[in-house]
Parts: sequence; C-alpha cells; structure tokens
Amino acid sequence: MKNLLSMEHLSTEEILHMLSRAAAFERGEAAALQRTYHVANLFFEPSTRTKTSFEMAERRVGCEVIPFDAGFSSALKGETMYDTVKTLEMIGIDAVVIRAKEDEYYNELLEGINCAVINAGDGAGQHPSQCLLDLYTIHKEFGHFEGLNITIVGDISHSRVAKSNATALTRLGANVRFLCPAEWAGNFEAAHSWDEVLEDSDVIMLLRIQHERHAVSKNFSKDSYHEEFGLTPERERRMKEGAIIMHPAPINRDVEIADELVECERSRIFAQVRNGVFARMAILETILKERN
Repeated sequence: MKNLLSMEHLSTEEILHMLSRAAAFERGEAAALQRTYHVANLFFEPSTRTKTSFEMAERRVGCEVIPFDAGFSSALKGETMYDTVKTLEMIGIDAVVIRAKEDEYYNELLEGINCAVINAGDGAGQHPSQCLLDLYTIHKEFGHFEGLNITIVGDISHSRVAKSNATALTRLGANVRFLCPAEWAGNFEAAHSWDEVLEDSDVIMLLRIQHERHAVSKNFSKDSYHEEFGLTPERERRMKEGAIIMHPAPINRDVEIADELVECERSRIFAQVRNGVFARMAILETILKERN
C-alpha cells in the first residue's frame, strides 16, 4: 500500500490488517520499521484531533516530523499542491499527510510524486484515517461488524466521515443507515425521524453541521436542530442495551448531542480520540514498510 487516499481503494484484507496492528500498538508492541522516516503534515484546513494525532503517531513509530505551517508556505504565493509536495520530496520527505478543502486534491499527485501520500481529509470527500479509528472503536466494542446497525446522524452530504464509514462498514457486513434533514442526504437514502432508527441501533454516530461547506444552509437554530435531530437524554434512554454513541468531533454541545451525554457511560467520543493514535500508527507502519 503506497498511499492512503480513500476507503474505496482499500481491500477488506488491508482494513483488517490495520485494525489488527492498531490493537497490537495498543498492547504496547513496537512498530516494525527498519529505519527513520521523515514525514510532513500539510494541513490547509484547521484541525485539532487529526493533526496532533498524526504527529503523536508519527513519533511513536519512530518518524522524524518535519514542521510545515500552511499559513506561511509558498501555497500563499500561488504554488500548486504538486509543486509543494515535489519540493518536500526532493528535500528528503518520505511521506506527507495532507488535509485540503478541495475534493480529491490528491489526483494531481498520482503522477510524478514518489513520496507516500496520506489523505487526512479532502473537502467533503473522504477521511480514511478517521474511518479506520472508528472501525477500530466499533470492533473493540463488539468484536465484529456483521449485522450491526450503524446509524449516522447529521450533515451527511457534506461529511467525509459519513462517506468513508458507509463504504467500509457496508463492505464489512454492517447495516448503515442515515438520519438527517431531507436536503442533507445527498445521494444517500435517509430517515428523517429518530423513531425510524433509534431503538435498534447498535451505534449512533453523530456528525457536526458543516456550515462552512453549505452554499445554502437550512436555517436551523441551535435549539431547533437539537430538538429535531440531536441526541437528547430522552432519546439516549430509548437506545438498546449495549449500544454506543460516537462522534468524530469537534462537538457542538447541545446541538448534535446533549452536553450531559458527551461523557456518559455509552459515549465513546473521547475513546475515539485515543484510538486514533493507534489507528494512525497502523497506517504509517503499513505504508512506510513499503519503503524499507
């Protein structure tokens, strides 16, 4: 596996291998890399969890992390993504982790770039590392995917998390459903009432409303969205025994989820953050081993 661009490009075997390696890293196993690799993180959109998680993962597998600040890069002078990455490659970078606002920005890197490219989020396209940490979180909880009812709630059409998880979870045998306002379903069929999906869901995966990606946004107030589509304490009490709550964050408390539920017994929201380091260690090891 030279690059990680989209969950659509991964085989089931590759997914399961990385979940297995994530579990090994959580048990304390060391990465199986034979030399020091140099990695740069190119984040052209804001990020807390993904960027710092990758930086931690890179250090834990023994990489040298080369600082890159998009706000002071030559991209501000009009340099193309290709030229930026090619420059870093010539300096000696082995892999770049990139987040960008453009969907499928990586297509311009597929010819002529030899360093590894890891997609940390492309516009409203894909978020494969978030998907892998979500898969790891679910597998730790249930031990399997087959037959699980996974309900993804919120801004589906603009969510790279929803698209990545729908692709991978369906392939792994889960039943993926969506709940959202009708105009936010995009190309997916979706329920529009909690009553259709709440009581048989094994996983409720909530999403942030991505106002920055809406050309025209339904005019939900904070309170009206929470009342209609948010996970409230009353709805949490109706969830099935053993069901869990997930959210890729950042969280809008009392919008998509009630403040008191963020760290409730069912919540795995902060566990996802912790699991993200192990999942990204697995990604880095899998890709960088190809360059030994």
